[in-house]
Amino acid sequence: MGLSTILIIILILLLIGALPTWGYSRAWGYGPTGILGVILVIIIILMLMRVI
Repeated sequence: MGLSTILIIILILLLIGALPTWGYSRAWGYGPTGILGVILVIIIILMLMRVI
C-alpha cells in the first residue's frame, strides 16, 4: 500500500464519521462532510493524474 492509498482510506473514514446522521455530529450540518468530500475528490483527481 502506498501513501496515497492510506490517505484516501483515512479521508473516507473521516467522511463517514462527519456525516450528520451520527448523534454527536448532528448539529454540525453538512459543512464537515462537504469539506472532506472536496478534499477526497481532489486527492482522487491528483492520483489519476499521477501527481501523487
